[in-house]
Amino acid sequence: MAINLQKGQRVDLTKSNPGLSKILVGLGWDPVQSGGGGGFFGALFGGGSAPNIDCDASVIMLGANDKLQNNKDVIYFANLRSNDGSVQHTGDNLTGDGDGDDEQIIVDLSKVPSRIQKLVFVVNIYDCVKRRQHFGMIQNAFIRIVNPTNNQELIHYNLSDNYGGLTCLVAGELYRHGNEWKFAAVGTGTTAGSLSEIVRSYS
Repeated sequence: MAINLQKGQRVDLTKSNPGLSKILVGLGWDPVQSGGGGGFFGALFGGGSAPNIDCDASVIMLGANDKLQNNKDVIYFANLRSNDGSVQHTGDNLTGDGDGDDEQIIVDLSKVPSRIQKLVFVVNIYDCVKRRQHFGMIQNAFIRIVNPTNNQELIHYNLSDNYGGLTCLVAGELYRHGNEWKFAAVGTGTTAGSLSEIVRSYS
């Protein structure tokens, strides 16, 4: 059974799952269906078109004092794999349509170098300023952690706050606690206009 987290909660990941060394982090969202008079049945039968919103999931690998040490420690659609091979992004999803995870990131905890203390999982809207898009146009956002060896969902966190007007979400954090890894459900929104703006806040 997956642990369902609320905003601000923290949970031991590796301590409660002995032997866990590789995880799959799935992030998902759906565009809000616009009304257009179709109502519930219109949405059910494909009425009410939603705007195309390109959300991007990224991982920022932080060192001591929550600082970014190297720009190559940012894993996103243009840099899909960390230099050490510990973090692998499976690729970009341009629309958010469909069920399940929209983007997935695989983390080999055993390979994360000791200089890295925290992995921050963020989602931002690509080109949000030009497109005048924000997270009020997104619904059903979540982050989950899965054991890829048996496909068992370990942690699930629905980001259910009102994020209207915000363009970046810090969904969750994976961080070292002694020899273990913990996960924190963050769910904080900001008005950062791009990934590089988010990254600068950690430098």
